[in-house]
Amino acid sequence: QVQLVESGGGLVQAGGSLRLSCAASGRTFSSYAMGWFRQAPGKEREFVAYIKWSSGSTYYADSVKGRFTISRDSAKNTVYLQMNSLKPDDTSVYYCAATRSYSGSFDYSRRSLYDYWGQGTQVTVSS
Repeated sequence: QVQLVESGGGLVQAGGSLRLSCAASGRTFSSYAMGWFRQAPGKEREFVAYIKWSSGSTYYADSVKGRFTISRDSAKNTVYLQMNSLKPDDTSVYYCAATRSYSGSFDYSRRSLYDYWGQGTQVTVSS
């Protein structure tokens, strides 16, 4: 079993920045990807970004591209989401998730692929 714990959420004004962390513990995958998703009240959970652990390859949703950066610290088994130029529309509960890697090119933005989820951390952006 893999446990994921998010932290770093909070209240910021529009244009501000936050850095979210997701620490993984327990049985970890030998080759896996980790992603960030978010969910606002009354809306479906949507993809934000992912990173392939071994290669460091990243991918972002169009809504956050150029503003958010996903990164990892292998020694700490931790993935980060640096969020800059925050907008009120970014207000959501942010979740990290983990999945094993798949062969070849693969779309890791699909929510259904992820086996493990954290409990989420609230991000609120005021105008």
